[in-house]
Amino acid sequence: MIILPVTLTAAGAAALLNFWLGARIVRIRVSRKILHGEGPDGVLATRMRAHLNFTEYAPLTLILIGVIELASGTSVWLWGLAAAFLLGRALHAVGMVGPIWARQAGMLLTYVPMLALASWAIYLGMQPPQTAAPTAIFKIGPKA
Repeated sequence: MIILPVTLTAAGAAALLNFWLGARIVRIRVSRKILHGEGPDGVLATRMRAHLNFTEYAPLTLILIGVIELASGTSVWLWGLAAAFLLGRALHAVGMVGPIWARQAGMLLTYVPMLALASWAIYLGMQPPQTAAPTAIFKIGPKA
């Protein structure tokens, strides 16, 4: 069995972050009795946009974390990039309805890890294979 601790931890944390972002939307919908649409004042639209923004960046970044971990193993750098990305997504969401510095820091902590992961994945993809391909997957012949 293959265990990918960075990917599993990052995906779990991303799921919790996604749940939190969704709960913020539900809380506004219930408190303001908005069943459909965005409501009159734009608060719900801002929360919805923060949630959507997360869903735009998280899947591809989690895939990059997973394939890098499969290709090169677990490393402190991978842990750091995953943590920075998730912190960035949380800060961005807070900054959408709070201080602008949180949104700006959130975008920086989204873009830098994502670009680093993309570069790392391209680098790993351009490397020659480390081991030879298997010559036989199963034996064909009489049973012993």
